[in-house]
Amino acid sequence: MPDSLTMPERQHLVTVALEDYFHVGAFNRLIQHGQWYRFETRVERSTRRTLDLLDEYGIRATFFVLGWIGEHLPEVIREVAARGHEIASKGYYHRSISQMTPDEFRDDLARSREVLQRASGQRVLGFRVADEWFRPSDIWALDVLCQEGYEYDSSIAPMLWRWGAEPWRRFAHTHSFGDRQLWEFPISSLDYFGLQVPIGGNWLRQLPPALTRRAVARWHRGYRAPFVLYFHTWELDPQQPKISAASAFQQVRQYRNLDTMPARLSWFFERYRFTSVAQHLGLATTLPGRLPTPIPGPSRVRRAEAPALLGGTSAETGERTPVTVIVPCYNEELILPYLANTLRSVEERLGERYEFRYVFVDDASSDDTWQALHRTFGDLPSRTFVRHGTNRGVAAGIASGLRAADTEIVCSIDCDCTYDPHELGRMIPLLASADVVIASPYHRDGAVRNVPSWRLFLSRGLSGLYRMVLSHQLATYTSCFRVYRRSSSLDMELRYTGFLGVAEFIGRMDLAGRRIIEFPTTLEVRMIGRSKMKVVRTIGGHLKLLARLAWARMTLDDRTARPGASPQLNIDSPAATGTSPVSV
Repeated sequence: MPDSLTMPERQHLVTVALEDYFHVGAFNRLIQHGQWYRFETRVERSTRRTLDLLDEYGIRATFFVLGWIGEHLPEVIREVAARGHEIASKGYYHRSISQMTPDEFRDDLARSREVLQRASGQRVLGFRVADEWFRPSDIWALDVLCQEGYEYDSSIAPMLWRWGAEPWRRFAHTHSFGDRQLWEFPISSLDYFGLQVPIGGNWLRQLPPALTRRAVARWHRGYRAPFVLYFHTWELDPQQPKISAASAFQQVRQYRNLDTMPARLSWFFERYRFTSVAQHLGLATTLPGRLPTPIPGPSRVRRAEAPALLGGTSAETGERTPVTVIVPCYNEELILPYLANTLRSVEERLGERYEFRYVFVDDASSDDTWQALHRTFGDLPSRTFVRHGTNRGVAAGIASGLRAADTEIVCSIDCDCTYDPHELGRMIPLLASADVVIASPYHRDGAVRNVPSWRLFLSRGLSGLYRMVLSHQLATYTSCFRVYRRSSSLDMELRYTGFLGVAEFIGRMDLAGRRIIEFPTTLEVRMIGRSKMKVVRTIGGHLKLLARLAWARMTLDDRTARPGASPQLNIDSPAATGTSPVSV
């Protein structure tokens, strides 16, 4: 490192938020903690990139780590500690202090500290809130940290005028509670016309480099307190999956300038000296009398968290009911890791009762879905791959799966898991008194989460029209998440093979006098990738389908009213045109 680049000898602090791309606060309203297991984990690679960059400049940093990572990926924490860095706490889940009472905060501190110390072999001395910086009304949390024996906190970020009444909190200071003292290291900010603007974190990536460089130089020249540089491990992973359900603002906040982050950090690492908070305070992090707990390798961790599909994942409790699960896919390469993690969990929870077999139907995808299906699910002992020569639509995919199935109970699920496949455990028993069970978010006991209001308006409006035409008064007709009696479904001849065919199937079942049961469930917004539905075209198609079903019902009613007449199902009115029928 050239001497001409370095600034005068003085140490600042570098702190790193060790979390994965789906943990971040920008997505807290979209992604529930209980869904974290579904996402492809990339924190290992982003953490190693961070460690390699710090090693290049001989820097020891403080890593604020989620306790969830310490419990589920302890080998990552072990590697950070082994490479000379300090482990501090960011709480167990990615939560704001406003979401917790003092007692809940205390319990969260204890839980995260225990798993992080077990994984790292270090004393956990520091804390930083995971989501939303402390406000003046949150000072009680510093009292709790004192009581729990923490040595420092870094959860205050002077922003705009939030801490204007206490300007001294912009800089490192101590907080007292009884006979205990706690150091506070706020996120560094500069005063612009009376407003505080943070320098590090997301601002470091979003603002022009020249501006942040001048800001840090100004801090270095003007203040004795150490500058606190901070960033996230996921900011060094520009290939991370994109959460398509996020708003435009959230996507800019998460993905803008990711590819420039290593160069931006290197510029500062070349010119300033940095150290960890513990080293700055002269604190020892070694746990007295304890060696770090041995950490299993990645493969053992993966099996403990998510057992291999169908690979001896459940205790033998007698005969299990065979069930076929159909997964229609079209350009779903990016979502397959999410699907695989979800199905592992389904196997873990339901595998004692059901012997799951899978039919993956690739509807002539134009991306790498076909190859990715084989890579992801090729080792399953009970799986079948079906590939259409041309793109035919989701209903055709389900029809192909029904033909390929070899069990009486058949389920169809969405590849993006917008309906929770774990609900199959409650849906399958309902088939005892039905020919098909359909998941219904619009049922009075159902729910939707983060789905755009315009989509709900259209879907509910269409369902109201179907209720006017058909005998079953269902709240939902368009859900692909269903459980079928195969023997009752194979004789359904569909005219429409895409999204319309999903509703047409229920219409034909209704007109044929089959038994249909709704199961109330929750519909989530799609997290990764884009919906394949063409909204305007699909709405027009539904109106045509409704006209066909109405004609069929009138014809059927007329024929069954005649003495000695046998009902015949025909949804084609005299003026109808369309594609050739497709047999299920």
